[in-house]
Amino acid sequence: MASASPSAIERLPPGQHRYPDYGGNPLAHILSNVESERLPAFGGAFQPGLYKPPAFKFGNPVPLGLSGFALTTFVLNLINLGVRDITSPALVIAPALVYGGFIQLLAGMWDIALGNVFGGTALSTYGGFWISLAILLIPGGFGIEKSYASQGDFYAAFGLYIFGWMIVTIMFWLCTLRSTIFFSSLFCTVWLSFLCLGISYLDAQNNAEGLPNLAWQKAGGGLGIIAAFLAWYNMLAGLLDPGNSFFLVPVFHFPWSEKGRSDRMKAKQDGNGESV
Repeated sequence: MASASPSAIERLPPGQHRYPDYGGNPLAHILSNVESERLPAFGGAFQPGLYKPPAFKFGNPVPLGLSGFALTTFVLNLINLGVRDITSPALVIAPALVYGGFIQLLAGMWDIALGNVFGGTALSTYGGFWISLAILLIPGGFGIEKSYASQGDFYAAFGLYIFGWMIVTIMFWLCTLRSTIFFSSLFCTVWLSFLCLGISYLDAQNNAEGLPNLAWQKAGGGLGIIAAFLAWYNMLAGLLDPGNSFFLVPVFHFPWSEKGRSDRMKAKQDGNGESV
């Protein structure tokens, strides 16, 4: 049999692929021979209910939305952590309006057009979150903060707003419990971050200065940073393929997921000497 061309994928029956050997790269060689690692991670296509996401008609918009979410989340939570003693959230307004907001909203609409209801709903929802947050933070723009009698009252109301986003994020998270570890962990850390930040802002009415609880705020900021890197990881899962990279990122399916059960069944059949 003729050897596979080093510059292209050999034509094989549907469901089978042979990728080129990238100059003896051991990681590429290992991953190229593991079927479960070649297929896209759930996070890369925001498809919690399917192992193989449907074919995209034009292109996968999810990595764009994930990137917008990740960067804006990263910037905001550096401020929540008080890095370099920066406490003003003004810097996050621009990315919240454009990259995390408008661009992520576009990605969500495109994903809905491609038939991915979960991905489109989640991306569009967080696009709306960032735009609404920017509106709240614009100094003097809508006078929302000034409409409250005291700073503590505004933070308490803001805490209730954050708890609303925590609830919807928990709903999204529940849809990911049969997918992959990195995909589910993204939503888990986001709602935990919202929980900590909501507690921090509600506690503003309980101290003399009328400011958020710093310990809870930093806990939420730390979880937010983790969420940002998980979003970037899932973005990478949607971008990397054997045509543009020497390696693919691991998927890590839950044992009870469709793929996890399939792998156990295959291992059992192999152990019994049956053909797969």
